[in-house]
Amino acid sequence: MKIGIVGSGGREHAIAWSINNEKKHSICTFPGNGGTALISDNIESNDHDLLEQILKEKCEMVIIGPEVPLAEGLANKLREKNIITFGPGKKGAMIEKSKVWAKNFMNKYNIPTAEHEVFENYDRALNYIINKNNYPVVIKADGLAAGKGVFIPRNREEAEESLDTIMVEGKFGKAGDRVEIEEYLEGIEASYLVFVDGDKFKPMVTSKDYKQLLDGNRGPNTGGMGTFSPSPHIDSSTEEFIQNNIIKKAINGFLKEGIDYRGVLYAGLMLTQDGPKVLEFNCRFGDPETQVILPRLVTPLSEIVHAVEENSLDKIELKWRDNSTVCLIAASDGYPLNYEKGKKITGFERVKNSIIFHAGTELIDDNFYTSGGRVLGVTSTGSSISEARKKVYNDMNKITFEGIYYRSDIGKI
Repeated sequence: MKIGIVGSGGREHAIAWSINNEKKHSICTFPGNGGTALISDNIESNDHDLLEQILKEKCEMVIIGPEVPLAEGLANKLREKNIITFGPGKKGAMIEKSKVWAKNFMNKYNIPTAEHEVFENYDRALNYIINKNNYPVVIKADGLAAGKGVFIPRNREEAEESLDTIMVEGKFGKAGDRVEIEEYLEGIEASYLVFVDGDKFKPMVTSKDYKQLLDGNRGPNTGGMGTFSPSPHIDSSTEEFIQNNIIKKAINGFLKEGIDYRGVLYAGLMLTQDGPKVLEFNCRFGDPETQVILPRLVTPLSEIVHAVEENSLDKIELKWRDNSTVCLIAASDGYPLNYEKGKKITGFERVKNSIIFHAGTELIDDNFYTSGGRVLGVTSTGSSISEARKKVYNDMNKITFEGIYYRSDIGKI
């Protein structure tokens, strides 16, 4: 079967790696990166000609990685062409496209989440901040901002700066025309991803990611600086609560709203003293969570995609490896703001005990160069998080490029 993968990040490389391991498919990646070029055909494409390129390549199955093409309805268009498609349609993608839509959805279907207020007017939002006495708070751009539209100001001055960045400077474009200011939740973060076939779900192994740039969870939010699996903070009773009070309620809500949701539902959670609460929903595989989840998956991913599309998840058994994985992200100096590209990457041949998932790289004349903020992820496996962590730092230390940066505390529990 010819399988197309949409996207260019580490998540997409991990998906391509998983499909390639099945050793029975040809793969096209739209547009892919330096790493996918080694195991698939990278097809130059953009949002305007993506559907045309997929049809031209005669892909029989398409796995959509990023949120933007999902929000723009690519899954709907592919299903109209009778292509096996992994990812929710445009209506389902609203769960990630709009923070406000998602909050209204959670409130309507009694899904635990933080209290919040919504503002479309800068002056009213500013007045709300000025009169607020309890900090920190969370300020979010309503629309898609590649994981960078969330701020956690610790005082009024920081809150005003965050609001200015979103609504006055317009850093996130139209995504910042509306903001959500919500209660800051104390606790431990966790990621909980499930496969959904419309009315049923199957859980993936648990994981935890690190969103902030600096050690100790400080600095600006990023697309993710590392992750590990499993999360030791989700025991069987906590998982049962998550499934019954978050995942099932969300799926039932989709059904009541007439939304045919097929793909991944990702709940970003805060495990509070009052129980798990939803920080955000995503409508796709996480990045970098995928880089620690798929290396633990035994069941062929293409078989799961078939089951999701055919509404038959109950007829397939998901098998997982009983081990631990840690992924460490290497970023360009200056990320997530301004960073340089075109830096030569060396040392890959010295990495022996890990998988390298490329993200912001390109392959030129048999050499790899940086082409993005998050450049690559190194994933290691061990019998414990501690063992995998030692391996991943040992191997990451072998990779070099000018301005390389990575956190030193990924996997410290």
